[in-house]
Amino acid sequence: MARGQQKIQSQQKKAEKNAKLKKQAGSDQKKSAAKALIFTCTVCKSQMPDPKTYKQHFESKHPKSPLPVELESVVA
Repeated sequence: MARGQQKIQSQQKKAEKNAKLKKQAGSDQKKSAAKALIFTCTVCKSQMPDPKTYKQHFESKHPKSPLPVELESVVA
């Protein structure tokens, strides 16, 4: 029966170790960052996280191009 107790302790130790490794790894930053970039510039195809940033980008990088319809109501 001594081996049974050692087996249980070994399983608990392994579970704790796996939990620590999983916690350290966290979420994948590249995937979460890609999900946050939902607006795509119609001219240069760069991605922005929100419409305010998109409007600022468009006004500074593409001043000669007409403003897209979705950005006309956005307050920068």
